[in-house]
Amino acid sequence: MGKTAVINLRDAHIPHEQKSDDSLILLFQSGEKSVFRYLVHRYQEKVRNLIFSIFNEADVVDDLAQEVFIKAYEGLQNFRFQSSFYTWLYRIAVNRSRDEMRRRKVKKFFTFQHVESTANLKIENLTTTTFDDEQLRETIEQSLNRLPEKYRLPIILKDIDGLSYEEIAEVLDCEIGTVKSRLSRGRAMLKELLKPILA
Repeated sequence: MGKTAVINLRDAHIPHEQKSDDSLILLFQSGEKSVFRYLVHRYQEKVRNLIFSIFNEADVVDDLAQEVFIKAYEGLQNFRFQSSFYTWLYRIAVNRSRDEMRRRKVKKFFTFQHVESTANLKIENLTTTTFDDEQLRETIEQSLNRLPEKYRLPIILKDIDGLSYEEIAEVLDCEIGTVKSRLSRGRAMLKELLKPILA
């Protein structure tokens, strides 16, 4: 009995919104294109949050997220279940974001709140500085903008979006060891850049 038959038997009486990603994809591939909306509903906020984490610009989120899901819709017929749908979708989102960054040459990433939760720094020291909020935000953004993309993206995917090392490796098409080393290096670089305000 093939994968399609097994899933169909198991999920036959389950409402679409409760079906697994794989079941919905198999239905989509069998011709029920309308089930794609359940995948969109399931993952749209995660994709939107990822895009916002990359650009920190609310006005680009909707358009880019829509483009990501259009590309996913167009490619889903050929999905081969070699990774999770979640990972596959994130890879589309990251690649589309990279395309947009190259086009615009804009590299703005984190707000102060993102740094607080991701950089593994002694952020509590920041509250004793004499910077006002706007100066602090600009200083942190400038430091983050100096990090090469290959160090920023793993931080976004790991610490903001909570992907595993394995998933990040799939999204970025690199080895797990590379992911770990880039995370470590990126955090170290960020700490060095922020030393003047962490002292």
